Amino acid sequence: MRRHVLLFGLMAGVVVAVLQLIEYRWLVLAHSMEIYGALIAAVAAGVGIWLGFKLTRPAERVVVREVLVPAPTEFVRDRGQVATLGLTPRELEILEFIAAGLSNREIAERAFVSENTVKTHSGRVFDKLGVRRRTQAVQRGKELGLIP
Repeated sequence: MRRHVLLFGLMAGVVVAVLQLIEYRWLVLAHSMEIYGALIAAVAAGVGIWLGFKLTRPAERVVVREVLVPAPTEFVRDRGQVATLGLTPRELEILEFIAAGLSNREIAERAFVSENTVKTHSGRVFDKLGVRRRTQAVQRGKELGLIP
């Protein structure tokens, strides 16, 4: 930036010296409107170039990388929590299916029960875990060591 300022200052000095050499009074008096027009045009061109560089600058690139964290190879269910909460083996199975992201219909097909039975088991699991949503149930189940 300093180099540009010094370069433009030097060029302005050279222009002033040249104008003095060719008797700039005659030039200024005879062509004052043209000089003012040229100065305004130069300033407008400079601002336009600066603005063009600002607006057409390439946008910042954000690189997002996915990091795969390996799941623990061996999961040990916390039997104390299971007993404390009073979860049945079927309710734990339903909770595992919910954690796998299955819908009620898919859970019913895999567990060989009706969708209403799945809804009943899900409601009981939610009550025992003290949650309202499936995602909360999965999070709470992982916190308590019920599911991997």
